[in-house]
Amino acid sequence: MVRVALIGCGGVGQAFLDLLRDRGPELGARHGLDVLVVAVSDPVRGAVARAEGLDVGALLAALKTTQGLATYPDQGGLSRGWDSLDTLARADADVMVEATPTTPSGEPATTHCRTALERGQHVVTSNKGPLVHAYDELFHAAAARGVRLGIEGTVMSGTPALRLARETLAGDTVRSVRGVLNGTTNFMLSRMEGGASYAAALAEAQAAGYAEADPRGDVEGWDAAYKLVILARHVLGRPLAVDDVERTGITAVGDLQQAEARDRGQHWRLVASLDAGDAGEGPLRARVRPERLGAEDPLAAVPGAMNAITYRTDLLGAVTLMGPGAGRRETGYALLRDLLDVVRAPGHPGDEGGAR
Repeated sequence: MVRVALIGCGGVGQAFLDLLRDRGPELGARHGLDVLVVAVSDPVRGAVARAEGLDVGALLAALKTTQGLATYPDQGGLSRGWDSLDTLARADADVMVEATPTTPSGEPATTHCRTALERGQHVVTSNKGPLVHAYDELFHAAAARGVRLGIEGTVMSGTPALRLARETLAGDTVRSVRGVLNGTTNFMLSRMEGGASYAAALAEAQAAGYAEADPRGDVEGWDAAYKLVILARHVLGRPLAVDDVERTGITAVGDLQQAEARDRGQHWRLVASLDAGDAGEGPLRARVRPERLGAEDPLAAVPGAMNAITYRTDLLGAVTLMGPGAGRRETGYALLRDLLDVVRAPGHPGDEGGAR
């Protein structure tokens, strides 16, 4: 059995709990996944912890109320009101699932991850901030403690872009990366291609839950730039700072530019790319910018809120993966998939002699 503390219980955290409730028995039978949620902490929705475990269905019911976790029933031995750091110190969890929103500073998620790793807890996160600001520190801390740091959900949500590069392509060498990595802007550009104005496309993206009330992180290219920083370090093994990414958002793509693209059978996409030259040893060029793509380009065919990534490799040439790149359930799945890695690793929590 693996004991889990969930930090952050907004849309993604609740989707993770939904999947545990709906798929838990099946995953237990197929993969030996036996999860006991022992704590949930969220600065807005409240916090509860119980050493004997919390009822996931009751958690989800409480989270749907205006009072949040304050309405979770006391089954005996229940603690309330712990902040995130109290939760990590007192909940006796094997794994921290970190599902707080990404912030420009990387906080408080970086502190959450650092604290959990220092305590010998595995970490699974969908938050880009800690990887942008402290990638080496966190992976070194995980290695020193003999625990796992799962980050699949930080790039392309539940679509296994990182796992493809690190595991499936492990016998090859990735030389460059090029992709449509932000579902919000791809949705907007697709709607604008169909004749919608920028303002209308943005409003529709917000109504669908793809864009935040403040959409600048998406439309100005920051989200895609964060993902390039993670891809540079995790896939290419190259350090990259956000400020070193050449960044242009989609606000410059207006009706005239869309009309010109339509006339030529082309499509606007916000393309994020990394290139270190054919030998992989030159200066790393990283950029996010709108590009007008012809029909022969696989990225031109990426529809709506979907994402895609192309890895150019030595042996296979160009390998392209397309799939959902945003969404609460999709990101919740990425957290669940990384949790499965923890459970299936040698010496996992619950094994005889496994570390806790």
